[in-house]
Amino acid sequence: MRWLKPLPLRPRDTVHVVAPSGPFDRPLFDVGLAVIAERYSPVLRPDLGSAWRYLAGDDSRRAEELSHALLDSSARAIFCARGGYGSARLLPRLPLADAAPSLFTGFSDLTSVHAALQVLGRVSIHGPVLTQLGKQPPEVRDYFFRLLESPEAPPPLTGTATYVPGTAEGHLVGGNLSVFATLLGTPYLPPLDGAVLLLEDVTERPYRLDRMWTQLRLAGVFSRVRGIVLGDFTACEERGTDYTSGDVLRDLARESGVPCAAGFPIGHGALNYPVALGTQVRLDADSARLTFLEGAVRA
Repeated sequence: MRWLKPLPLRPRDTVHVVAPSGPFDRPLFDVGLAVIAERYSPVLRPDLGSAWRYLAGDDSRRAEELSHALLDSSARAIFCARGGYGSARLLPRLPLADAAPSLFTGFSDLTSVHAALQVLGRVSIHGPVLTQLGKQPPEVRDYFFRLLESPEAPPPLTGTATYVPGTAEGHLVGGNLSVFATLLGTPYLPPLDGAVLLLEDVTERPYRLDRMWTQLRLAGVFSRVRGIVLGDFTACEERGTDYTSGDVLRDLARESGVPCAAGFPIGHGALNYPVALGTQVRLDADSARLTFLEGAVRA
């Protein structure tokens, strides 16, 4: 597949802020909004803070908001307020094939939008949502802005553990494990052949991680990808047991036989370094090192 990179951001560029998933904490959002407003010119709808049940407004509101942002060629990026749940409900309504060459950023529930963009060969940024951005340290924010603005490959990231030794190169796909697993059997599963698969999650007990991983295995995912990068699995421990979520994931990774390293600062933990999905990467699982072979945006 030939991947289409978005245009780079520049200071004071117009960017959209959207809420395609769940309702959000306004004070946390305001801190994150202030971070991007220092650098860019954010545009947001007055009904952005809507809430309906567990969603940031009904499907029509959220789809209209995100569709407008996707089609706006005068804006350079789309930042999401929060994950949660709900973006997959919008996929059939979104004009993804006609989207402007802007950067889509976010993670967690936004994995579904990333995957749908990857089906069309579009690079996007798995990175902090606004309710999380304000809590990220300066080094993560600087890394984020560099990824958004520079066509150069960003510095490598290092994990903490080798689960399966070996090396792998390929385009990076994936994101949140539970969301990614729900895309199996849909038209929105990204291209997997020769890929390096990124997975992370939050508040999923070990047996649930096993269940979702097994679903991927039974669907043939691990026979198609070349490597596995595991980010943070935050608050995934089972109380009163003699095993950890890491123990379970290590055993599952070894069963797959695919080079795998864990503990990368990506996901719901204290550090959420952004990565460009759809770009070429090299995983050296022996040293738990993820090297980026290209930048996220056009030169």
